[in-house]
Amino acid sequence: MNEEQAREYTQSTEEFLEEVMNKYGKEVLYIAYSYVKDHSLAEDIAQEVFVRLYQRYDSFRGDSSLKTWIIRIAINQSKDHLKKWETRKLLFTNKLSEWIQESRSRWPESQTIHKETGRELHTRLLSLSIKYREVIFLYYYEELKITEIAECLEININTAKTRLKTGKEKLQKMYPKGVHQDG
Repeated sequence: MNEEQAREYTQSTEEFLEEVMNKYGKEVLYIAYSYVKDHSLAEDIAQEVFVRLYQRYDSFRGDSSLKTWIIRIAINQSKDHLKKWETRKLLFTNKLSEWIQESRSRWPESQTIHKETGRELHTRLLSLSIKYREVIFLYYYEELKITEIAECLEININTAKTRLKTGKEKLQKMYPKGVHQDG
């Protein structure tokens, strides 16, 4: 590769990265947040995701959709970060209420949910085990199909279906009797 080809490659890679960050940045941030439950750590992880994407730009084979590939990177980065935390025995706090308030204007799904119901739903969703939370998030917020979820999480399709069903049941049990939640 000569110097001109290298410049063109770098420019096209940077344009691709900018486009992907604009298109999927919020989703990556939310995925990271759903794992670490801390906004600033989620931002750090999102940056790591896009750095990794930049480094591996030419390794995307197209076996899955670009969105699925990016989500898989975000999930892996988030899980890797949690593993680091476990080994260092770091604790993190849940600042969900503050985060929802700050992000309400930036996050479309927060605008469509009534203020109190949204806060309750996010709190309850984050209280679920990660294996249920990630499937519910990918299904409802990212609108991925069960097959795409299974691919992203590297699990069997039936496992994804079961986790979605069980997660929804667990969420329903968290609401007092007489309170109906759609979904």
